[in-house]
Amino acid sequence: MTSRLVLGTGSLAGALVDELGERRGGLSVVSTDENAVRTLREEGVAAEVADPTSEATLCERERPDTVAVATDDPDTNVAAARAVRQVFPAAFVLAYAGENATETQRTALNAVADEVVDPAAAVADRLLERVGEAGLRTRKLTSVLRDVDGRLAIVTHDNPDPDAIASAVALARVASAADCESDICYFGDITHQENKAFVNVLEFDLRNVDPGADLEEYGGVALVDHSRPGVNDGLAPETPVDVVIDHHPPRYPVEARFVDLRSDVGATSTLLVEYLQTLGITPSREVATGLLFGIRVDTDGYTREVSASDFEATAFLVPYADPGTLDRIESPSMSAETLETIARAVRNRERHGSALLSSVGELSDRDALAQAADRLLNLEDVTTTLIYGIDDETVYVSARARGTDLDLGETLRDAFGQIGSAGGHADMAGAQISLGLLDAIDVGDESLGDIVRAIVSDRFLDAMGSPSHRVLAGLYPEDHHGSGPGGDSPSIEDVAREAVDEQSPGQDPDSEYTDDESESDGDGDGPV
Repeated sequence: MTSRLVLGTGSLAGALVDELGERRGGLSVVSTDENAVRTLREEGVAAEVADPTSEATLCERERPDTVAVATDDPDTNVAAARAVRQVFPAAFVLAYAGENATETQRTALNAVADEVVDPAAAVADRLLERVGEAGLRTRKLTSVLRDVDGRLAIVTHDNPDPDAIASAVALARVASAADCESDICYFGDITHQENKAFVNVLEFDLRNVDPGADLEEYGGVALVDHSRPGVNDGLAPETPVDVVIDHHPPRYPVEARFVDLRSDVGATSTLLVEYLQTLGITPSREVATGLLFGIRVDTDGYTREVSASDFEATAFLVPYADPGTLDRIESPSMSAETLETIARAVRNRERHGSALLSSVGELSDRDALAQAADRLLNLEDVTTTLIYGIDDETVYVSARARGTDLDLGETLRDAFGQIGSAGGHADMAGAQISLGLLDAIDVGDESLGDIVRAIVSDRFLDAMGSPSHRVLAGLYPEDHHGSGPGGDSPSIEDVAREAVDEQSPGQDPDSEYTDDESESDGDGDGPV
């Protein structure tokens, strides 16, 4: 059991005792202040009247794991820290410098303590934080939120994942602190079993919006975990946006009154934690748990595109989060539809060197694509997976990579950016391609499956062979993205005609590849 010793009963020592008293492990206090010791004993704290600078006094005590030297007198703190280091050389020593500590006293404390709390430096750091980059961003954000005339619609991307949902919930808390009421809105469905459990267990209040729904009732719009209206959400492309907070690298200029795009962190939740910290907002158990899970999912358990900021945000959240709730979220039941989609992906897999592609046909659960892509990535000698299926007149694609220098986000943009929308990270990406005129063909029709397979497979494999994995600049207008307006980009119908013309009847374009990999199970981490 962890044992902690606090030397002193000043203002800082009192705060430490209050906080440490709520944690597991032993806690004792040594002080020369008889009244303070008496009060602590009445509160159930093991306190003793003694000289904290005396090695003899310390030797009488059980060896602590941590010692906090926290009297209000700098000289006493220096003497006590030296005595602690002499008697308990293996203990972690936290020493308080005191309000009026001299440079000599600070130097002495730094020589014997593992960590020194200097009130002057702490105040300076806090001021720099408030006037620095984080403080400036926060002031700009709250200024925009206060200026919203009416309720704010906080919109996630379609079929939101935990990072998007948690970020939206945290932004709603920030908006509330700025006297801006808000609703969290999303298009599509929440079908992934972990995501369902995430929303249900934490009891988040979300509004499911129908595609094309009129959001004119709101005085403002904020986008989280994506950055362009009409791209991966049901908003009209011309929707004016007030706030954008996202960690995905932007492909095109992003327009909003306030924009925070930082692709050097692993999750949008990490960015929202910074705002909570800067504003001094203590997250509720539900918000902290949600943000923590969002970071864990988007960084794949801190193994994918993780940054120091992600770890710092996690350290901030852990004391407020509920680990039991996290366990309940991470162990949900899997639906029969999801299992069947994964099974079809396994049955229909095709090997192309180290890449594995699979069509699952008609989709009943779009989130199952990501889970299938994750599971098939565990096959021997497979470094890239791409799984696709059809739902609501759209081809959905989910891709994963591991142990390769391939940038999936750029590769999918290269492959499908001209005929749909695509993007993501280097090792996790997705795409959507509207069937257009081809939707007249029944989803179950074999010819449609062959055409889609030719389009997706051929374009992806061609893009994989590109040395740049980028769409060439200058070919498309600046505002072109996916199926939006922009020049004479080929339609999926044009591409389909070319695919049909190039493929001879009865020929298997992948017959040169073998399919001899063994199967193993892995864990899905949520959709792109």
